[in-house]
Amino acid sequence: MKADSRVIVMGLGVADVKGVFGTTSGLQDRFGRDRVFDIPLSENAMTGAALGMAMMGIRPVFVHQRADFAFTAAEQIVNQIAKTIFTTRGDYSVPIVIRMIIGRGWGQGPTHAQAPHGFFASVPGLRVVAPSGPRDAYCMLRNAIDDSNPVIFIEHRWLHDLSESDAGLDSILNAPYKAAILRSGEDLTLIGVSYGFVEAARLAGLLGEFGLDVELVDLRSISPLDTENLIRSINKTRRLAIVDIAAPNFSVGAELTRVTVELAWGRLLNFPLHLAPRFAPVPSSPKLALGHYPRLEDMAVQVNRHFGFNLNEESLKTRCMEMNPPRTPLRDQPDLGQVGPF
Repeated sequence: MKADSRVIVMGLGVADVKGVFGTTSGLQDRFGRDRVFDIPLSENAMTGAALGMAMMGIRPVFVHQRADFAFTAAEQIVNQIAKTIFTTRGDYSVPIVIRMIIGRGWGQGPTHAQAPHGFFASVPGLRVVAPSGPRDAYCMLRNAIDDSNPVIFIEHRWLHDLSESDAGLDSILNAPYKAAILRSGEDLTLIGVSYGFVEAARLAGLLGEFGLDVELVDLRSISPLDTENLIRSINKTRRLAIVDIAAPNFSVGAELTRVTVELAWGRLLNFPLHLAPRFAPVPSSPKLALGHYPRLEDMAVQVNRHFGFNLNEESLKTRCMEMNPPRTPLRDQPDLGQVGPF
């Protein structure tokens, strides 16, 4: 916003004391009410207004504190924002970023914890990205704001409390819409999506303790897909597992499987494995959530059995218990040290 006076931030809660998980705190004080402002509880109308602003040269960052709320603006996003460049033969660009907070936690339930990144990635004309850490989020958001195409920016609520990632700033700013191979390996390509990458990293570390050489990939860009780097990795390891935070049916993981089967079928030793939540509404109860989302132990056992690695499952489960001890009182949270945000 300091670099470009055309950038504005709008959305429910952007000027609130909580500042959308702290990401917009202090912006209104610094840049004023004309550039940082709350909106009426009318997402469809305000998304249309943001589209008009973008067509007139403003670069709006529109914020949804829950991705679920974006469905009330689906007509504008899917029918208008995604199509405007095409229907105007490129006479108008649409430099709009729509931030969507996704994911589980603290009883969010079936209408506040959905992860619809696969749905929006299926719409031609929308770009969809999902960082896995604060440093990635900064760089990818800068890229998205600079893009003259509409970008859906996916943020899992559990990422906002993480420390910065290992990736370098320059590498991301110079390579938008690329996956990142953060650990080289020979035995298995393990791809993580959004917070799924954090879980994939834990799983890769666990499997590494048992002798598996895992190649760890952060997908980052959902649409467009970085097919070149992904297939290069799969051709090397000949095995693929995907950790996503959305239900598996008609999903990003399903699309990755399709691309892999089409482009690397002759190299695969096993059919790709998809590690994801159940195809069901998200339960509000923390106890029920334990059965809805795959746990580290579940994923480790599935990988071992699916690919026939013949690791000792009792040892795997024991190590998982050490890494992820039972919680009392039972809470749906990523680790015992995290107590928020709401």
